[in-house]
Amino acid sequence: MRRGIAATALVATLSLAATACGGDSDSGESGEKKGSGELSGTVTFWDTSNEAEKAFFKKTAEGFEKEHPKVDVKYVSVPFGEASNKFKNAAGGGSGAPDVMRTEVAWVADFANLGYLAPLDDTAAVDNKDDYLGQAWGSTQFEGKTYGVPQVIDTLALFYNKDLLKKAGVEVPESVEDIKNSTKKFQGEDVTPFYMRGDDAYWFLPFLYGEGGDMVDAEAKKITVDDGAGAKAFETIQDLVDSKAATTDTTDGWENMQKSFKDGKVAMMLNGPWAIEDTLAGKEFKGNEDNLGVAPVPAGSEAQGAPQGGHNLSVYAGSKNLDASYEFAKYMSSAEVQKATTEELSLLPTRTSVYDEQTVKDNTMVQFFKPAVDKAVERPWIAEGNSLFEPIRVQLADVLTGKTEPEAAADKIGEEYAKLLKDGDWK
Repeated sequence: MRRGIAATALVATLSLAATACGGDSDSGESGEKKGSGELSGTVTFWDTSNEAEKAFFKKTAEGFEKEHPKVDVKYVSVPFGEASNKFKNAAGGGSGAPDVMRTEVAWVADFANLGYLAPLDDTAAVDNKDDYLGQAWGSTQFEGKTYGVPQVIDTLALFYNKDLLKKAGVEVPESVEDIKNSTKKFQGEDVTPFYMRGDDAYWFLPFLYGEGGDMVDAEAKKITVDDGAGAKAFETIQDLVDSKAATTDTTDGWENMQKSFKDGKVAMMLNGPWAIEDTLAGKEFKGNEDNLGVAPVPAGSEAQGAPQGGHNLSVYAGSKNLDASYEFAKYMSSAEVQKATTEELSLLPTRTSVYDEQTVKDNTMVQFFKPAVDKAVERPWIAEGNSLFEPIRVQLADVLTGKTEPEAAADKIGEEYAKLLKDGDWK
């Protein structure tokens, strides 16, 4: 797998247009407008990237100061699982919110609907918008306005340990049924075929799509998770665990899944580009990067699909340094930064021009994940989109622990969605 230039080398190549500025939302410092239009003041940036990524993004973010010496970038690493509520509390309370935040794609419409994000149309943040992938740009839109600029795009795929599959005599599975049928072969190697993450609703979606379903039909304003495919998806997951084809955890799935896969206790898992660096640090892959295989998510009985994910850069509406914040968002989503991000972390760019760079073309993970992203299922970009996951998470845990039957779980999610979507003409 390719590695490329460091962020420190990157910033020397960037030349960004400067504009006037205000002040920082946290510090209360007031920016100055010099005769040359020079930016100044503070920009506080909340980064929600993971442990394997944050050092790169910190160095890259602080590199903005090299282009704008009078701007002080305050980098803050915020755990992804806490970031949404933390931002809402700060923005809603009028104190402590960042100027710029790395927002998960489902958060944008949610935050914008609450009035917490600044519209970016006709600002410096939106630079050559035609260069962005269409589906990435779609996640920044809410009620006809732009509330983010795309940073990275992703989807889920099947990660597998090539050595373990070879020892067990197992072909890369193309369906959930293939995973189940491999159980006995892996038992001889004291390995569980698959890790089923049971604490995060995002990992449920490939199984829902695999049965021909979805959470909602946003265009028709119809709740669909309880139409039958939802119950079938729960049945499929429950069967994987009950048959010993999968192990699961309903409380700390990320850590346990990563450890199990990196240590060779499980042969396969669903994950995305954000997990590549951490995975390659595990004992099964460190010094043996070619042992990591990636394949499309296994198909269900009706279809095959994985959700579109990714992150955008959004500007807080209450920022006192909007002009510098717009420029910072532009910088962090620039083609140069995206190229370096792919070279260093194998995360997928959102700009079409970056895919023409040779180092990006040569990246093994990009070669797989780009076609997967092109076919990914777009999630509903509605204000309630971020809230649709919690009812699934609760019922997923209840099904896996035997508290609720699959059909009842799907029905309960439908009932919760009806409460969440009570405004308008949803049915």
